[in-house]
Amino acid sequence: MSKVAIVIDSTTNLPLDVMKQYDIREIHSVVIWSGEELLDRVDIQPTEFYQRLSTAAEMPTTSQATPGEAKEVLEQLASEGVKDVLAIHLSDKLSGTIGSMEQAIALKEADINVEIVNTKSASMGSGWPILMAARAAEAGKSMAEVKAVAEAACQHTGLILVVDTLEFLHRGGRIGGAQRFIGTALNLKPILEVQDGAIEALERQRTTKKAYNRLVELTEERIGGRSPVYLAVLHANAADDAQKVLDMVAAKVNPVETIIAEVSPSVGTHTGPGTVGVAFMAGYEG
Repeated sequence: MSKVAIVIDSTTNLPLDVMKQYDIREIHSVVIWSGEELLDRVDIQPTEFYQRLSTAAEMPTTSQATPGEAKEVLEQLASEGVKDVLAIHLSDKLSGTIGSMEQAIALKEADINVEIVNTKSASMGSGWPILMAARAAEAGKSMAEVKAVAEAACQHTGLILVVDTLEFLHRGGRIGGAQRFIGTALNLKPILEVQDGAIEALERQRTTKKAYNRLVELTEERIGGRSPVYLAVLHANAADDAQKVLDMVAAKVNPVETIIAEVSPSVGTHTGPGTVGVAFMAGYEG
């Protein structure tokens, strides 16, 4: 194991094989549905979630990972001989996950050093800094060096989304500046961006095809010719569309690494099915 362990949360949507490769540990958001409390990506997987969502009479809600689970993960790492843990989590404007980790740190009994990075992003917008940190840890970097890598990488990331409807974000209270789109023509496809940790509205397009084309243009604009480019396309039950968008963006920005990531149930509860987003990291040399 690396000198520094990385702990993340399930909203990152980092592919499970990547997590296994770097021994990244995960705490899990909770999907609350018809009286059941389901651990995100453990008790319910994306495919099952979106199938059930399509016919559900009652919509799910979510809760952040618990301090108890976070404490268990920290204690387990300590039992394995880990001395330093870097916890990297989504924006505190979108979830109380960082608060849960802070509580776990206060409650832990093991002699283990834990520090937190707030990515001020979500999904694979957090995923790229996590991967950079995990690779630094694998290379034997110190806690201070690994944390510096994660924080620097966060400054080079962006996340832009096309959602099929604002209904889910509105119901879950995560709508942010996109509130101004509520009440407009329902067939318009909103394009949203995570800005300073919150979800903000950019514009609307009349069709999904136009929205995807604009998503590609906006991503290229945000990258602004910087390199290297790391590119992830995330999707909520829209794998074919995700691949098309990835191909379109990749042809424009020539990425050095790409990932297609499924939107987890806890995130999909708020974005809704059909969401496609691009998370990039550009100009970060490591």
